Amino acid sequence: MVSLTSNTALPSELLDALRSLIQQGRQQALRAVDMVQVQTCWEVGRHIVEFEQGGESRASYGKNLLPRLAQVLTQEFGKGFDVTNLRHMRAFYLAFPIRDAVRRELSWTHYRLMLRVSDDKARQWYMNEAAAQNWSSRALERQISTLYFERLVLSGDKASVTAEANTNIAALPQTPREFVRDPVLLEFLGLPGTGKLLESKLEQALMDKLQGFLLELGKGFAFVARQQRISTETKDFYIDLVFYNYLLKCFVLIDLKTGDLTHQDVGQMDMYVRMYDDLRRGPDDNPTVGILLCGHKDHALVRYSVLHDSEQIFASKYRLVLPTEDELRAEIARERQAIEDAQGLDDAEDF
Repeated sequence: MVSLTSNTALPSELLDALRSLIQQGRQQALRAVDMVQVQTCWEVGRHIVEFEQGGESRASYGKNLLPRLAQVLTQEFGKGFDVTNLRHMRAFYLAFPIRDAVRRELSWTHYRLMLRVSDDKARQWYMNEAAAQNWSSRALERQISTLYFERLVLSGDKASVTAEANTNIAALPQTPREFVRDPVLLEFLGLPGTGKLLESKLEQALMDKLQGFLLELGKGFAFVARQQRISTETKDFYIDLVFYNYLLKCFVLIDLKTGDLTHQDVGQMDMYVRMYDDLRRGPDDNPTVGILLCGHKDHALVRYSVLHDSEQIFASKYRLVLPTEDELRAEIARERQAIEDAQGLDDAEDF
């Protein structure tokens, strides 16, 4: 019997074998969930289409069918079955009406990408080629966006077109897909907790980038605090980022949201500005300004917040120094994409 002390090196053969087993097991689990998800989405689409084709039944619901279905299904099973996804499932069935012709090697993300292709022949070709060449969903997206099939059909030199296409996808990041980092699967399985954890990590990374961005602008920003607490008699509040701008002689508060922006978020930032003016603003300081940033995956939003009696100074003076909404929006969108690419959070990742 071999005795291993803390100073004894572990046998590399054993470690390699265990790593291989674990990686294979995870990949098989992913593939199994992928296959079931694709089958489920196809069946959901089929049921919706067949119900719609039921004559009087369809007429009684009209255009409200999908929104009403989504309202119930999202409450029971999560946002993986919202209106947008139900439309995708319906379109999936219409685009691939023969279930046995659907390639099981591909994920739901692959099929959502193929729904962008309007030509049936091209769509079938992309499906078969993606399965045969083991394309990741990112690789498939690249081939579709560069019109690989269309260029191949029209070209007299198919070998050079193929070589170029292979070169394009070879440059893509090869980050292994992880189950816990795939929001598409998490939504399907109804695991919002993990998704919220990822959003929290993303929010922290965005704050890192945003902090550096403002300091590098060279427009008088000085860092004050992160997650700074301000308190009332009954409750504590935490502001994501606090800066002081010595050109404007005012505090700048930043609150970052990675989900959808709500009226409560807007009201909360207005409250922060009012509280900061009351509790932290000095006698020589100008009125506090707040910046509410929404780094949503599909659309970044920016909203400045000032008290009503400070609107004139904001328009005449602050605007000349503070970054514009468009500048901040572009920075947030750019940094979010860069962070997701680096950390593998994008929902299009694959093996």
